[in-house]
Amino acid sequence: MDTAAVLAVCRVHQLLADPGSVGVTAIDKRAVDGPVRVHKLGLHGDIQASRIHHGGEDQALYAYSQDDADYWIGELQRELPPGIFGENLRITGINTTNAIIGERWKIGLDVEVEVTSPRTPCATFQRRMDEPQWVKRFGDAGRVGTYLRVVRTGSIRAGDHIHRIFVPTHGVTIGKWFSDPTLEDMEALRDADADGQIRLQPEYHEEFAKLQRRLGV
Repeated sequence: MDTAAVLAVCRVHQLLADPGSVGVTAIDKRAVDGPVRVHKLGLHGDIQASRIHHGGEDQALYAYSQDDADYWIGELQRELPPGIFGENLRITGINTTNAIIGERWKIGLDVEVEVTSPRTPCATFQRRMDEPQWVKRFGDAGRVGTYLRVVRTGSIRAGDHIHRIFVPTHGVTIGKWFSDPTLEDMEALRDADADGQIRLQPEYHEEFAKLQRRLGV
């Protein structure tokens, strides 16, 4: 596997008008030069226009892998520069969709992050990409990337190496939970959370209840 590294650090370039409930969107992320401070709520100078659906400590950063971007470059036959997916980090050497929920990465000298949950595509994202049926296509492909919780603050920049420093034993990946969650996955995550191996965000317990209802348990 290639050395895992940050290809680009991206933050909001400008707020754009959007017909959604908030009226504006901060999805226009673009790569920036030099080091960027990382706080518990994300990158210094970055914002989330809708705090109901985005942001907070459990979704402080959004990472997308170059592998998945390359897939979409082939599918869409267009350039997809860092930030186009609304990501804060474009990375290589780690496929974010295959990351284990709760695994931890050290980025650069001092930043530590934890994989939390898959990104769910929305109508704002579809308007941003200007591709027909984008929400469905993105979801069906399952190449959704991952949100990250900031465990240890510091500074990051393009070129920083990423090291996996902890991988939970439950084995449930971001992509598996997004595309094909099972009761076995649910129990594995519950057990890991109860054992203190990972810390699930509250939304998971709501998803567990929905999964049980859907499967008639």
